[in-house]
Amino acid sequence: MGTKDQTHSLPRGLGLVAMAGAAALTLTAGLATPLDPAPRQARAADDGKKVLTVAVAQSLDSLSPFLAVRLLSTSIHRLMYEYLTNYDPKDNHAIPGLATKWEPSPDKLTWTYTIRSNSTWSDGKQATAEDAAWTFNKMMTDSGAATANGSYVGNFRKVTAPSPTKLVIELKKPQATMTALDVPIVPKHVWEKVSDFSEFNNDKSFPVVGSGPFVLTGYKADSYVRLKANKSFWRGSPKFDELVFRYYKDQDAAVSALRKGEVSFVAGSPSLTPAQAASLEGAENIKVNDAPGRRFYALATNPGAKAKNGKKFGDGHPSLLDQRVRNALFKAVDRKAVIDKVFQGHAVEGEGYIPPRFSQYFWKPSGDRKLTYDPAEAARMLDQAGYKKNGDGKRVGKDGKPITYRVLCHATDPNDKAVGKYLQEWWGELGIGVQLNCLDNVTDPWLAGKYDLAFDGWSVNPDPDFVLSIHTCGALPATPEETGATDNFICDKKYDELYARQLTEYDPAKRADIVKQMESRLYDLGYMNVMAYPNAVEAYRTDQIESITTMPAKAGNIYGQDGYWSWWSAVPAESSGSSDNASSTGVVAGIVGGVVVLAGLGVFAAMRRRSTAEDRE
Repeated sequence: MGTKDQTHSLPRGLGLVAMAGAAALTLTAGLATPLDPAPRQARAADDGKKVLTVAVAQSLDSLSPFLAVRLLSTSIHRLMYEYLTNYDPKDNHAIPGLATKWEPSPDKLTWTYTIRSNSTWSDGKQATAEDAAWTFNKMMTDSGAATANGSYVGNFRKVTAPSPTKLVIELKKPQATMTALDVPIVPKHVWEKVSDFSEFNNDKSFPVVGSGPFVLTGYKADSYVRLKANKSFWRGSPKFDELVFRYYKDQDAAVSALRKGEVSFVAGSPSLTPAQAASLEGAENIKVNDAPGRRFYALATNPGAKAKNGKKFGDGHPSLLDQRVRNALFKAVDRKAVIDKVFQGHAVEGEGYIPPRFSQYFWKPSGDRKLTYDPAEAARMLDQAGYKKNGDGKRVGKDGKPITYRVLCHATDPNDKAVGKYLQEWWGELGIGVQLNCLDNVTDPWLAGKYDLAFDGWSVNPDPDFVLSIHTCGALPATPEETGATDNFICDKKYDELYARQLTEYDPAKRADIVKQMESRLYDLGYMNVMAYPNAVEAYRTDQIESITTMPAKAGNIYGQDGYWSWWSAVPAESSGSSDNASSTGVVAGIVGGVVVLAGLGVFAAMRRRSTAEDRE
């Protein structure tokens, strides 16, 4: 529901699991794991390797970059694979990645990228323009390969590689995202052997061939994903030898592990709760990072699930098809209380769809259009819509039955549960019942349209195209049995027209204005109620991590970045922190390879891909 994190930043939102550095820790520090049944404190590895151990609270949806949308998954892919371009960690502007430069034709319908000659795959083969062309062509011709990032190539007419260092992309019409194609480039010689991209999850053969700063060397469901430093990475090798992400279903246990030194970094799911952060403030050798985040936290309404073929499915409450009802419900949500009592000040009150961190695209309603907290007005709106109270004080639907809304909630997210209790109180005063369905797996009922409302969230990229695209009609599943890229089945002709306009507008100011019009449209439709923009609240051990890059540099997050900067730049506390491998961006080279612990995966193919409140990159 993110970076789903977009960063593609999910959201949900995964937008993911943060990574951080730990000085010379063993892979199995702390708790017993399938790799090592003996619990013990973190300590220097016998072989002298420096291992960065990160506690995570989110599961992977897939290790295939063609399928993954959750923040944890897409963050791992940023470590494994290069993209054509990257984002500068200081101010988010586009900088070289696999491509060293790019240039559009005068009509902006042809883009030529120069592919660097000093990037190699981890198996020693050269990374070339042919790999990039193959990646994009596969997404253009195979619907399975377009599952996660198909919106980026929908406007591509032709992609070719005239030489190993020259990539040419021809467009059907101008496309403003050509320097922000957040698509992992994979090695053709490995992936061309895959027969079914809708089922292949990239989780059976290790090490996984990649070109990023880390190489995936191992994975076990409900336990870990392990990465090692790519010593031949063109930007410079990380300083940590390995990176370990360990899954904790109990977030308090993860915080306790940090306090004991069993892990180096904790980000929560995706952020620490106020109580957890407070408990770590002032603790010896622990630093709490509390910075403006790139996520939004929202309530999503089921608008009547349907597929592209016009078939409806699911069982959303029919009253929610009335815009007056949706707006009435949201006028009965006290956003200030959510900020003060749930997030306890570690968030900003929600308004538009894009967080204020991205000031160019930030929008907020003004005047009478703002759905301010007004329970009395909400009650009047429900009366006017024809949903009045019966003799027992219960609002009844057109069928005469009392209205009770089912609200999907993430069992691992304490914020969902806390806000859910307030909804029961606020909407209860309107005469509406609230049934909280807090599940470990919200994916299945969400994709099946079997919900009324759901807690939602995405991590937003510096370029917002992806999180905008998930509300277009084109993102709907082809049939009820298939999985689309949609967030919550919104399909609105006016919104689609605006989306098409922003995609072809190269003037930054004009494009930003269109994006704000899209946010305004989403707000008025009432299918999305953004309640808060949570801070990135995370913590790490300073006796294990000497330094690490935040994004943006002045006041930013460590976990779930738009790039690999935090983990690539992390310097072990025992290191001198010399900058002999410093990159042109001024970020100190260094970081880890590692193990990520994941929960509730089972068989990836059995999960219908979707991101949720902490998901998309």
